[in-house]
Amino acid sequence: MKLEVLEKDNYYHIYNKGINGTNIFETNENKIFFLNQFSKYLINKISIFAYCLMDNHFHFVIRLNDEPEIVTQGFSNFFNSYAKAFNKENNRTGSLFEKHFKRKRLDDENYLKHLITYIHLNPKHHLNLDFTKFKYSSYQSYLSSKETKLEREEVLELFDGLENFIFCHNQKNDFLNEKYTFE
Repeated sequence: MKLEVLEKDNYYHIYNKGINGTNIFETNENKIFFLNQFSKYLINKISIFAYCLMDNHFHFVIRLNDEPEIVTQGFSNFFNSYAKAFNKENNRTGSLFEKHFKRKRLDDENYLKHLITYIHLNPKHHLNLDFTKFKYSSYQSYLSSKETKLEREEVLELFDGLENFIFCHNQKNDFLNEKYTFE
């Protein structure tokens, strides 16, 4: 798979999974640490529009705010720091993630909306869980008034408000019939 070249001011679907399908998160603490490391290495270089952490994979929707080389190095530092800590904690060696993180540029607004919905519905699709209560996705942050590192205002504007954001997420799997592919 040829990797997309990251470009400033563009939106991307960033995702990866554990090598050979292995879990990349064994505990909730792993997920919290992953998000903290993500913030530490990337928060001032990108904007975050959605995320979801499943046991063996993750998804982010981001926009680059900095030069591609700086963002790419931030991702490299982030993934390396997480993998080293995870390996040490779990007494394992070797690669944790598949070779390179996947990235797919988003070129239209409808695709962006569908992808945000897809990512938030991941717990339902993979584990048959209630996505509205899943702790390790950005969905609940959009319903909250608490401070967030997400681009809440921009996303809610994209969906024409909170009510429509919720409505779109509750349309079951209709968006899967669209022309979009997410992985």
